[in-house]
Amino acid sequence: MASTQAEIITKVRKLEQERGSGTTRKASRKVWTVEGWLLHWLENIATPFVKENTARGYRVAVTVHLVPGIGKHRLDKLEPEHLERFYVRMMQAGSSAGTAHQAHRTIRTALNEAVRRRHMSSNPASLAKAPRLVDDEVEPYTVDEVRRILSAASEQRTGARWAVALALGLRQGEGLGLRWPDLDLDTGRLVVRRSRLRPKWVHGCEKPCGRKYPGYCPERRPAREESVETKSRAGRRSIGLPDELVALLRKHRDEQDRERETAGQLWTDCGWVFATPTGGPTSHRTDYDEWKRLLVRAGVRDGRLHDARHTAATVKLLLGVPERAVMGLMGWSISAMAARYQHITGAVQRDVTQRVGGLLWQTGGGTDDAK
Repeated sequence: MASTQAEIITKVRKLEQERGSGTTRKASRKVWTVEGWLLHWLENIATPFVKENTARGYRVAVTVHLVPGIGKHRLDKLEPEHLERFYVRMMQAGSSAGTAHQAHRTIRTALNEAVRRRHMSSNPASLAKAPRLVDDEVEPYTVDEVRRILSAASEQRTGARWAVALALGLRQGEGLGLRWPDLDLDTGRLVVRRSRLRPKWVHGCEKPCGRKYPGYCPERRPAREESVETKSRAGRRSIGLPDELVALLRKHRDEQDRERETAGQLWTDCGWVFATPTGGPTSHRTDYDEWKRLLVRAGVRDGRLHDARHTAATVKLLLGVPERAVMGLMGWSISAMAARYQHITGAVQRDVTQRVGGLLWQTGGGTDDAK
């Protein structure tokens, strides 16, 4: 239907083109709005089948940004220009480029499903110009700084925790999720199987306790499991342990055995490698605070805990470890992650410079090798 014959002809021609390319929209009496489709997709398609952290990111993008911003548009009338203007408004209102990019990724994923179900003929989010992200270059710790950190860590009870982080590059949740059965210190192997989650609580009180946040409720109950399987198949991996790290972990295990005897009946035997003095799991916040205090004691510059992972990846670059091996050790499923985590440090630049100089200005019988 249209108000003029010319508009009818244009619509018919467009429909014929869609039929020829196999992208004809499914005939339906229901007219989806962007809001209606996003909420349906969030509750019935995405949330039941993705991990909780992913679902939480989707929910924020949909309910806080996308629905208020473009929710009233008809789904089949949505254009790339609508999305691009929406991203600009988000950033003008104070949202970061990263937040706008998260909204872009979310609606692109949701509309891909709408296209697959033929509610739309194409995905305008795939054509829209995404907000430009500026990645801050991470400066990994130098080998000298790592040695100073490890020296300072050797004087505290959690020293092995930081040796594992800097030598192996485990994510925070993976390090805190290690249990003793995951380690074979006789053969020098470690298997990453799970990641500890930040705790999430719900009120457990029968009568309102008056606490705003469930975490402060005297009768609080956990709202999710304390750990989950690793985030991908690549994340479940076996890693070899240097002899020095094996020795540190043996010493750590002996110290934990003494803590178990001291705690007596207060000990909670859950098998965590990096546990509290009574055997319980170490919280993410406590772990983070200890890392910050360690950097101060070591006299090195401040940095994120995740920078230890960047450092471990860059050390493997310094050692010339093949990219495929690095991917397996770090738990990456795509090679692009190597470019994000391995950094061209001064040591790498000097090594390359010396090799170039040795090749171009070599003397004697080395001329034939350069041909």
